[in-house]
This record gives sequence, C-alpha cells and structure tokens, in this order.
Amino acid sequence: MTRDTDLTRPSSDDLVARLDAADRLPGAGELRALSYGLLGAEPGTSVVDVGCGAGRAVAELAERGVTAVGVDPSERMIAVARGRWPRADFRIAGASGLPLPDASVDGYRADKVFHELAEPERALAEARRVVVPGGRIVLVGQDWDTFVIDSDDPGLTRTIVHARADRIVGPRAARRYRNLLLDAGFGEVTVEVRTGVFTGPVMLPLLIGLAEGACSAGAVTREQTDRWVAEQRARAEADRLFLALPMFLAAATAAR
Repeated sequence: MTRDTDLTRPSSDDLVARLDAADRLPGAGELRALSYGLLGAEPGTSVVDVGCGAGRAVAELAERGVTAVGVDPSERMIAVARGRWPRADFRIAGASGLPLPDASVDGYRADKVFHELAEPERALAEARRVVVPGGRIVLVGQDWDTFVIDSDDPGLTRTIVHARADRIVGPRAARRYRNLLLDAGFGEVTVEVRTGVFTGPVMLPLLIGLAEGACSAGAVTREQTDRWVAEQRARAEADRLFLALPMFLAAATAAR
C-alpha cells in the first residue's frame, strides 16, 4: 500500500516488487476499480495516471476502452511499465510538469502519490490545466498517521507510527484531499474511506518498516524496536496480528 516502507528508500527493483505486492493485496483490485468508476472511465474517454509506477492501472484502464497515459518521474518505473505493456503510452514526468496539452484529458488519477509531494498545490494546478472543463479527478492514498495496529504496548505503537509518519514528505496529505481540491478550484468534491483489514503475515514488512523508520529517526531505541517487531512476528505466527489501514478516495469535477 506504500512506496517507501523501510528506513531507507528502496532500490528501483525493490520498489517494483513492493508495488506488485501491494497490487495483489486483498481489496487492492476493488479499490482501483472504484477509482475508475469515480473517474467515469468509460470507453472513449481519456485519463492520465500520475505516478503510474509499473503501469498496472494504465493497462486496466486500456482494457476498459479508455485512452490512458501513464506518467512517472522514475525512468526505471517507466522502463518496467513499457516492458510489461509495450502498446500502452508511458511518459517520464513529474506531477507538476505533465507532458500534456491544456484541456486534453477527461480524467486525472493519482494513487498513493500526494504524500510524496512537497507542493501538492502545484500538482493540482497542473491537473486543472490538463483536465477538460467538467472532467474528473480522483486521488487515492493513505494517511500515514492513521495505522490501527493491535499491540501489547499501545504507547510505543503510537510513537512508532507518528515517528515514521514524520519521515514522509506529506504524511497527512490524504486528510487534506478535500480542502486541497476545493482550494484548487475543483467542485463537487466527495471523500470516502475504504479500510483494509489484515490479519496475516503479508503486512509484516510494512510493520517492520514502520518500526525501523522510527528507530532510524531516534524516536525509539533498538531494544524497543526489536521487542515490538518480535511481538508482531509472534502475532503473525499465532494468527493474532491485526492491522487496519484506511484508504482515502477523493473525487471532484473541474470547473466548466
């Protein structure tokens, strides 16, 4: 569900593997499909997928008959996407400088992107530029301060979650979606939350990454980190791990 879960930014190949794993998580496909519906992604429409990563959403949109353009600042990501879907349209660019003409797409989609942006307002100004009047925008992402984790030490867990959030560029971007969209001049803004509940070992790498990030920041000691990780490992082995991860979906319409 995230692009950066270790104490250091992963290599491009590691990031591809993690994105692939996130795409296979229970509920991930349904969440993507919901975002396509909020976009009004019907045959004959056009969509730009910003921060497209390895390109799965672009391929799925194309299967729906949508003319989709995938944009990502990572050359490696775009190379992987082009290798997997050679007939799709992928371009190297950041969210604040899209390689598209004014009013050229019907929809704009950004999934787990805005927490990486220091200036989300610039990205939304660019979205306003490229989306046709009356077109749709959908933002999907998590709030990094909102991980619901069962633990024998809730105080330590709070410290770990908040300390790890502080290492993200925009950890609370998702809770800002509505106001960011309104401030950017979009209308008919809606926000909904879909919460994934995970009780098995599949999310252990994420939990370990949270703890290691907090330890690297100096918020918790190595002993505290190791103890907390050991508890989560034991919970996973005993079928007692519990993580609830809310995902925020905001949708809006460009002014006519």
